Amino acid sequence: MPSVSDDRATVHVVGLAGDHPATPEAAAALQRATLVAGGIQPLAALQPLLDARGTPPETVALTAPLEPVLDRIARHDGPVAVLASGDPGWFGIVRTLARRVGAERIVVHPAPSSVARAWSRVALPWDDARIVSAHARGRDGVSSVLAALIAGPKVAVLTAPDCDPAFLACAYQRIPGAPERRLAVCERLDSPDQRVTIGSPEEIAGGSFADPNVLLAWSPDRPVAEQRTALQPPRAATSWALPEASFAHRDGMITKREVRAAALAHLGPGPGDLIWDIGTGSGSVAVECARLGAGVIAIDDDEQGVALARRNAADHGVELAAFRAHAPEALAGLPDPDAVFVGGGGSELDAIVDAAATRAHRAVVVTLATVERIGPTLDRLAAAGLETDGTLLQASRIRPFVGSHRLQPTNPTAILVGRRPGRQ
Repeated sequence: MPSVSDDRATVHVVGLAGDHPATPEAAAALQRATLVAGGIQPLAALQPLLDARGTPPETVALTAPLEPVLDRIARHDGPVAVLASGDPGWFGIVRTLARRVGAERIVVHPAPSSVARAWSRVALPWDDARIVSAHARGRDGVSSVLAALIAGPKVAVLTAPDCDPAFLACAYQRIPGAPERRLAVCERLDSPDQRVTIGSPEEIAGGSFADPNVLLAWSPDRPVAEQRTALQPPRAATSWALPEASFAHRDGMITKREVRAAALAHLGPGPGDLIWDIGTGSGSVAVECARLGAGVIAIDDDEQGVALARRNAADHGVELAAFRAHAPEALAGLPDPDAVFVGGGGSELDAIVDAAATRAHRAVVVTLATVERIGPTLDRLAAAGLETDGTLLQASRIRPFVGSHRLQPTNPTAILVGRRPGRQ
């Protein structure tokens, strides 16, 4: 780290609380800088302070594309101040600067992060919250944000102008069966015109909000979690492929644990992922994905199956969006998934596989009990540009038998996988 006495090559990243440096050290670094870079709004707010200096510094706006600005910062012969909101090391400019100019040239002067300040405005602890950024995703790439909002139950979203709170709230309320959420939009924190708006997704979807802002979401039933000892979300799953007895189901209509283990291995669900479970039945696969941190949309054309999925989710302490609908028609309005599980081989299997294979970012997993459907399904996955693989799983469980043990076979099941090339 450079010292203050050797300041000519130093890049000071100045965290702002509202429109002003948060600490005396940050203010001093700004006064010494001969080049100041920042967003249009903070530069405009600080311009009178900069103009009051005997020799005002050069200023440059941090706007896209960033490369020319980063090059200018790297070449500048003198101390630089880069303005950033809140804590610049928290989903901020420090990562980009360190890659371009080198961490050894950087001194960071953090302010309280926008996320910390936002949670303080609604007086809720946030050590159990998930944090997700919508920056540089575009409106077609917000699946991970929506997945976090589903999986919750407490989330902070760093929004972007093209992915603002109204857009996200509108996208969330369009997900059938999504868990109930309370939202708060915290605008222009620590500025004179700061505002906090709390409401339902429907209310926030109809609003207009100043940038920058943070979107908060939480379950009305669980605003305050148990005592925490670690920052990351609590680990819900210490095992997976749970026994069938762990789930309520009807007439044995449940994906067997051996098949679930293989399906989960190919789906690879985790925090930030959005998973579709089509033909969810009891919801065993959906719940296992949610226990591993993924946001899940579970669909079934039978109301009893949807009710079982919701019951099993509640019993395992996770949340998911479950609703009754007929696939593939119901898939059209859903956000694109990272991975899709298709259980069973109904009459609409071909159309469902086509829709899933077209829209999945990473993988499609199909389980089949009939041999005749295997070849055509693999062909459809391959026709969509996916790399295909398949396994016929024939498992036998060890059971007590007259003072010894015997093998009890389960029904053979084909597990077919289509994976997007390069997405492991």
